Amino acid sequence: MKVLRILIAAGLLIPVPLLSKEYKVKSPDGKITLLAETTAGINLTVSYDNKEIITGLSPELQLEGVTIPGQRPAITKAVTSSANNMLVPVVPRKNSRVPDIFNALELRFRGGSSIEFRVYDDGVAYRFRTAMKGDIKVMDEQFAFSLPGGAGAYWPLEEGFMSHNECTFHPASMDTIGPEHLASLPALFTSGSLNILLSEADIRDYPGLWINGDGRGGVKGVLPAYPAEVKAYNDRNVYVTGREEYLAVTPGTRTFPWRLFIITPDDAGLVESEMVFRLGAPPAPGTDFSWVRPGKVAWDWYNANNIYGVDFRAGLNNDTYRYYIDFASENGIEYVILDEGWYKLGDVMEQSPGFDVGELCEYATSKNVGIILWVVWKTFHDKIDEALIQFEKWGVKGIKVDFMQRDDQWMVNYYHEVAEKAARHKMLVDFHGSYKPDGMERAWPNVITREGVKGMENNKWSTDCDPEHDLMLPFTRMVAGAMDYTPGAMVNMQQRDFRPIFYRPASQGTRVHQMAMYVVFESPLQMLADSPSNYKRNQECTSFIAAVPVTWDETRVIEARKGDNIVMARRHGTTWYLAAMNDWKPFVTEVDLSFLPAGEYSMEIFSDGINADRHGEDYKHIARNAAAGEKITLSLAPGGGWVAKFTPKAR
Repeated sequence: MKVLRILIAAGLLIPVPLLSKEYKVKSPDGKITLLAETTAGINLTVSYDNKEIITGLSPELQLEGVTIPGQRPAITKAVTSSANNMLVPVVPRKNSRVPDIFNALELRFRGGSSIEFRVYDDGVAYRFRTAMKGDIKVMDEQFAFSLPGGAGAYWPLEEGFMSHNECTFHPASMDTIGPEHLASLPALFTSGSLNILLSEADIRDYPGLWINGDGRGGVKGVLPAYPAEVKAYNDRNVYVTGREEYLAVTPGTRTFPWRLFIITPDDAGLVESEMVFRLGAPPAPGTDFSWVRPGKVAWDWYNANNIYGVDFRAGLNNDTYRYYIDFASENGIEYVILDEGWYKLGDVMEQSPGFDVGELCEYATSKNVGIILWVVWKTFHDKIDEALIQFEKWGVKGIKVDFMQRDDQWMVNYYHEVAEKAARHKMLVDFHGSYKPDGMERAWPNVITREGVKGMENNKWSTDCDPEHDLMLPFTRMVAGAMDYTPGAMVNMQQRDFRPIFYRPASQGTRVHQMAMYVVFESPLQMLADSPSNYKRNQECTSFIAAVPVTWDETRVIEARKGDNIVMARRHGTTWYLAAMNDWKPFVTEVDLSFLPAGEYSMEIFSDGINADRHGEDYKHIARNAAAGEKITLSLAPGGGWVAKFTPKAR
């Protein structure tokens, strides 16, 4: 008793909230451990196979007048749970059934707010939950962590918050990345052979997360504050010229975005992960998205309407788009897009001379083809309700919304407004000039794809979009979700021959490199970017890629090395596809066809031709029989590809 009185007098008696306590949660397979320690705040450590890989992560949500959890977190309850669910996507990208298996922990604080953790076999995630009356003002969010010494990164370098998020993933040592090196997400880190991909999910009524380095191997989060002033420089570029002191004003009772780390010891695990989708919000109860129709799109802008061998003047007119519609119908392509030029820029309700969209929609419907309209986001937003009513009257099936280039709270809310209003009119949405996917397609399956990727259109003006870049995308950007890369070039060049040409563009790498993208790159609205005239000259290639599915029932990565090569198999119904892509180094590998169910198959193969290293358009097309378990050799030229279709033979 005497000692206790002395401690009280000295002010050394530690209040209960400051007593350090540890909470652990492991992945179902036991390999990943999340440790949450409560002392001054909450400190998180993530370990893989008992080795610490993420340390110093002390998440904090700073509201006006209060901080969660605060320096003295009063935890009223720690709730552990587990889940073993099966999700069924309306539009399946990797798999038609997605297991959602995790162990969870929720730390509840005095006042009703909490922080939730989930630990999967392929990573960890956390989010805040608040329970307050009225609106709250979020001033800032603390997000920072450290990686083991010697860690590396594939860093999606950005110049600022105004961005299309079309990134090159630069390899770098983490200790060389400083506060001046801003990056959007997803970002990939490596520690030894371990991959750690950082992204986020379920962004609603809140800004997106960006990061920079600290020059010592650490990462710090930064979020764009709410726009106070904006300035439009033309119909599409609306810059934030002043910002508020806060990130968001939002309802006090809500969940916040998931911060997630996908953790895998091999590169294949990155491609196979569906964590972002699993963490997306589910559709509202009772909503019906059975009308959503994935498919392919004949696209005009990349090829600059270079149609030839016809009796009409090619360009921005109905004659040209009837030609696109005929081409689509002849090849079983579901959609044609009218990109920039169909309306007078600045007013989405005023058609350009030479266009009659209603007539085109009628003609397309008669050919079982749908029309998708490109719009600039600001012009569209000015008349969104009026425009959607008119589009529906015409019979338009979808919209491609472009040039948002921001992910502050206002702009994030705009995405959700477009998704909801387009769904009311039963229209698909393809977001271009956009931030990365965040699982939004789970709540809004009509948001069927998005850009936010450095895609093939860059070949019109740069050399950035080469096979090295192509072979980074499945391990980085595509991990977050579908990407509208827009493949399908029929003019293909090796590295020594390539030059950017805006109006007569070519791709880098071989013809079959482009064809393999239709299996490797995920997009339930997949473009055929080249001119219909070029496709007609290359009909056997066109017939093959037009028939490749855009949704998949099963995905298996056979072999993968980020930046170098990938071999993957996908199933749609009973038909399997096998595809391979590589960088500028030739690639030879043996593949065991044991992924196929037992039986005999008809196999249609497109491979690089013997001279594809000299002439990128050289390919070989053969058909033969194959059996499950057979071993085959794939030989790819520099910047090459290989793709095959396996159809079960009748027994």
